[in-house]
Amino acid sequence: MHDTAALREAPPVSPPECLRTATGRYPLSVRGLSYSADGQDIIKKVSFDLPSDDLTVLMGPNGAGKSVLLRLLHGLMAPTGGTILWNGRPIDRALRKSQAMVFQKPVLLRRSVLQNLRFAMGLRGLARSRGDLEPILKRLHLQTLADRPARLLSGGEQQRLSLARALALKPEILFLDEPCANLDPASVQLIEDTIKQAQAQGTKIILVTHDIHQARRLAEQVVFLHHGQVSEITPADIFFNAASSREARAYLDGKILI
Repeated sequence: MHDTAALREAPPVSPPECLRTATGRYPLSVRGLSYSADGQDIIKKVSFDLPSDDLTVLMGPNGAGKSVLLRLLHGLMAPTGGTILWNGRPIDRALRKSQAMVFQKPVLLRRSVLQNLRFAMGLRGLARSRGDLEPILKRLHLQTLADRPARLLSGGEQQRLSLARALALKPEILFLDEPCANLDPASVQLIEDTIKQAQAQGTKIILVTHDIHQARRLAEQVVFLHHGQVSEITPADIFFNAASSREARAYLDGKILI
């Protein structure tokens, strides 16, 4: 096991040189990030940098702090210590408007599919007609369900609506917290294809998943968390073939480290 004191004093974990963007800068910079609740340290003085152009997957065992870290990065939760800077800026209202998030369990209004999209866009000051929304509805196979109440959709349809609503906001950064959990293979394929398309069009994707196969299909970069600390940040092809940390190797082998 790692020495805890040593980990807390370790320098920021940065991607290898091959992960630098064309400008050589890292849009996300995290320094000494901590989060505690009910006397428990969930995120423990984490420091790292992420480039803007790679599809980043957060992985780690249950309780590692992945979902909490995602919410901290999105500004849904306030850290108890440390800083989060996006391209040198702290999280503020304007920055939040450039981001969107899809949760593991869909959070939808008791309105129609179309009204769910329009309401979210109205909060961002974006007025969109039904015609403007047809491409995203069609992309996620929701065009024939546009007038159906969201509560009557299947689980897979609800999650596709959650993704459609997020993408309709045209976010620069999209956070995804296990968006394919418990979905059928067809829905998983459709959501993964849509994620890859959004990434190809310039959206920064940060995805949490427990599905190693999904991570292999999507990840360009892996951030591995263990007990609230970052064990490594590695290009995906290297991570899945030669993870450098003991914790990550155990995870990939299906073993549990206490």
